[in-house]
Amino acid sequence: MTIQDVAVLSGLSICTVSRALRNLPNVSEKAQAKVADAAAKLGYKASSAAARLAGGNTGSIAIIAPTATAWFFAQAVEAAEEVFGDSGFDTVLISLRGKSSVKRKIFGDLLGLSQRVDGVLLLNVDLSESEVALLAASGLAVASVGMTSVPWDNVGIDDELAAWQATSHLLGLGHWDLAVLSGRETQENSVLTSSDRLKGFSRALKDHHLTVHPDLVINSDSTIDGGRKAMNELIAHRSLPTAVFADCDEAAFGALMAMREHGLSAPKSVSVIGIDDHPMSWFLGLSTVAQPVADQGAFAANLLVDRLQNTDAPNEPSNHFLDTKLIERKTTRRQR
Repeated sequence: MTIQDVAVLSGLSICTVSRALRNLPNVSEKAQAKVADAAAKLGYKASSAAARLAGGNTGSIAIIAPTATAWFFAQAVEAAEEVFGDSGFDTVLISLRGKSSVKRKIFGDLLGLSQRVDGVLLLNVDLSESEVALLAASGLAVASVGMTSVPWDNVGIDDELAAWQATSHLLGLGHWDLAVLSGRETQENSVLTSSDRLKGFSRALKDHHLTVHPDLVINSDSTIDGGRKAMNELIAHRSLPTAVFADCDEAAFGALMAMREHGLSAPKSVSVIGIDDHPMSWFLGLSTVAQPVADQGAFAANLLVDRLQNTDAPNEPSNHFLDTKLIERKTTRRQR
């Protein structure tokens, strides 16, 4: 049993369950009782904070992220740090700052890293096959968020399904002429979700016997500026569709900005939807598919702590998908 099972049975978030299991403040008596009841039924027990990985005595865990400033990583880091701190571990935050040279330096000296920390939590870090192999053989306990096909515990969402949900929402509103703003995967910018989200977009069209028109697949960095440039390209050089799927909310923000600059608006001119449920999505009225960012960070951190504290547990790694949810706001409407 994992903390996710307790969260599902209790109907609460993984962050709340994690706090309740450790008897931390800011958890209501009702929530505490739900967690205690669910944990008892499942036979789940939170690990003690005193144990350490055999042979490891640093008491520290490294959190490695492509950048420390983006909202996704900030939320995931904060949730993970809370779990690690409550479990008696210090954290070392390592930002790759979007530079492959920084990543090569870190993964080129894993021996040095292992002398500083007992474990590593990776947040959507784009690793080569050789880097994955080196880290797996380093002796460090490892867990990750948003990384698939890795030989350690991973937590994330089904990106293909999330994109399918967003695109199916547009199709259900009668939009048959769709464009997609899809993030580019480059060595200098780790965007591990883009290819799966493009697959989800294509699958939704296929379900409705439609095909992806290459002129309506626009390369876009997963940033506000990237979305703005991509939407400007669509408006200036391509035929304007009735709806646009941006594969992340920040790109959708940029698309809305570009539309406003051209005297267009959503959903009157073009319906727009994203993925993430960025904190600004509610303010801007953006329709989106929400992912539980903090829960991913907390869940992965709990898995890593369990690995560090229960060294006799089976070593078979597992991949955990958390649910996503369509949120319809003001930027999408039925096609007339």
